[in-house]
Amino acid sequence: MHVPEQLFEQIKTHLKEPVTARELGRLLRLPREDRVTFKRQLEALVASGRLVHARGHRFGLPDAKELIAGRVHANPAGYAFVVLDAAEGADRQDVYIASTNLNGALHGDRVLVQMERGSSGRGPEGRIVQIAQRASDTIVGRYEMDGSGRGHVVPFDRRVNTDIQVPLGESLSAEHEDLVVVEITRWPTASRGAAGRVVHVLGNISEPGVDTRVIIHKHHLPDLHSEESIAEARRLGGTVDPRDLKDRTDFRGVTTVTIDGEHARDFDDAITLERLPNGHFWLGVHIADVAHYVAEGSALDDEAYERGTSVYFTERAVHMFPSDLATGLCSLNPQVDRLVQSCLMEVDAHGRVVRHEIHDGVIHSDARMTYDAVNAIIGDRDPAVVAAYQPLVPLFEMMHELFEILNARRRRRGSIDFDLPETEVILSEYGEIEAILPAERNVAHRLIEEFMLLANETVASHLVAHGVPALHRVHEAPDLKKVADFEAFIEPLGYGLGGSGGTVTPKDFQRLIDRMRGTPEERPIAALMLRTMQKARYDAASLGHFGLAAEHYTHFTSPIRRYPDLVVHRLLRELRQDAPMPAARRAELEEDLPEVARHASERERRADEAERELLQWKKARFMSGKVGDEFEGYVTGVAQFGLFVELIDHYVEGLVHVTSMGDDYYRFLEQQHQLRGENTKKVYRLGDKVRVQVVRVDMERRQVELGLVEVLDAVRRDTRPRGPTRSKTKSKHERRKAQRPGRRERKANKGAGAPRRRGR
Repeated sequence: MHVPEQLFEQIKTHLKEPVTARELGRLLRLPREDRVTFKRQLEALVASGRLVHARGHRFGLPDAKELIAGRVHANPAGYAFVVLDAAEGADRQDVYIASTNLNGALHGDRVLVQMERGSSGRGPEGRIVQIAQRASDTIVGRYEMDGSGRGHVVPFDRRVNTDIQVPLGESLSAEHEDLVVVEITRWPTASRGAAGRVVHVLGNISEPGVDTRVIIHKHHLPDLHSEESIAEARRLGGTVDPRDLKDRTDFRGVTTVTIDGEHARDFDDAITLERLPNGHFWLGVHIADVAHYVAEGSALDDEAYERGTSVYFTERAVHMFPSDLATGLCSLNPQVDRLVQSCLMEVDAHGRVVRHEIHDGVIHSDARMTYDAVNAIIGDRDPAVVAAYQPLVPLFEMMHELFEILNARRRRRGSIDFDLPETEVILSEYGEIEAILPAERNVAHRLIEEFMLLANETVASHLVAHGVPALHRVHEAPDLKKVADFEAFIEPLGYGLGGSGGTVTPKDFQRLIDRMRGTPEERPIAALMLRTMQKARYDAASLGHFGLAAEHYTHFTSPIRRYPDLVVHRLLRELRQDAPMPAARRAELEEDLPEVARHASERERRADEAERELLQWKKARFMSGKVGDEFEGYVTGVAQFGLFVELIDHYVEGLVHVTSMGDDYYRFLEQQHQLRGENTKKVYRLGDKVRVQVVRVDMERRQVELGLVEVLDAVRRDTRPRGPTRSKTKSKHERRKAQRPGRRERKANKGAGAPRRRGR
């Protein structure tokens, strides 16, 4: 977010000591209606290092100048890297920070870095001179007591490289090895450790539900909604006010359906579809009008902005909005009126949108359908289900016809469709995994996805065509060096991308996926392909979506669950009500939206990490009862320290550590994604099918440790002293040592008048 220089100069003039945002607003005499933008401008100044967060939610000026701002990414080994805010894309170089230069900074902290020397092996180096903003003042960890009864907390996140001492009387009666949340009362320095007090006892690691609570607190996910936001949601009521229907397009006479999962509780999209006299399709994607009810700057809006997205765990969700709003007034429930923002598209026989309209609308959903029911109608042609929904069957058949047209067009232009099997986790009543099965993604899932993609693309093009500053969902082209490495790996397997002139297109990747579909190497190569790609993110500029082969793309279809969609809805309404957009409003958006995009992308990453970590934890617990069992799996990753193997039966990934491969010394060939034995010449590579045994489950690291059955068997059969467990190729140090004279030779040389070496 660009902050006007005049504002920053005013802040520097008035800021004599750290103050709260409200106090600073009073000092600057800001109007109340500007407070939302002002708060985000302050956060942008903190992110850039021009302001720092002080204790008590106060803002102050940094003590040092000519510093670079970034966020700490610590390593359990003690060192860290700082990811710089100013650096972007492939040119970005993270700054290496030695453990002695951390200056008390912890993983996730936003810091100011003084650049020092460069190192050919590690890139730029620096030291942290100031902590601009702590990641959080609470840490989740395991409470431990020593023999004298003194307690300390070992952080659950191994990247937080400090224990927190807990003074007597500050443990909240936590027992030894309980998982707790500790509030930091004294931050660590170079000469003194951290201290804190226990504010929540989450329970023992083996208790049901503790894992979810730990992940929520570890990732600082706000679980409970504020009293203010809940009160606002309840004041809105549960039914549409007739006064809100004024100037809205009435779609209540058009047959409308929602199609969602069996257990969904909030329905934010509905579909209408008609055939026009010219034979074209008239597709309506109607999205819950959350923006009508959630005013910018309200308690609901502030909280939704902070959360950024809903987070979905295996047995529960952490919602962006209170349930009164998400599953009530803004949920497109059947047989009730609901306010929507509607994108209507005329689609021709080739799948092209030849005309579109954006409306404030009202719908009355005729039916709440499930994916399974719709698939039974158009996929399986189940007579009982067809009979039960006979009046709607022609609508679903027309949807299926349009889906095939749209999907074919998207594939023709090169949109990448991995379509890899996802997993469904079956939980017991205690929240433990009973089974992990491939999730069925039937034609109904794909049908709705295709309609949502088209609406998102149409809305993005609409905003760009009108020159409106907006939030876009962008996915940039992959780094060419990564593409070259990927090609070098797949070429020996008989595959290639076929790009020309040093460029690569989405169609090149899609052709490769089609070629290897159904082969044993499909899943690991697709996983490596995903790692070759950039990560999708939000941006204030429309930079295109490489994976979808779309020139413009945004998120419009889920404002109940994603904050950027809510922003897009507000911008669409502004455009309808006040076109062309006033210059002052345009300037305000151009300043505000980059920071909103950065924040939303960060919150999305946080949610993804939390969901992934909890699922890995539950998978590890699931496998803990299978130690000693053998499974087939595919090598999904190769590293210097071993092989990652995904089990075919359970879709669980485990690690075969190189130290367990005792039949040889294995060299890591990075570009070939291989481990190769020096003596046996045996090769393990990405995509290989292997048989493994579950050797151990490390619940501390949530890691499943595997052993290769053929190696374990070979080692068991060989009772003789085993072959080399280290390389026969000597290192430079070993070669120099071998060339030095031995002790007796040095003694003889000394007598022969050889020169003595000086001490170092």
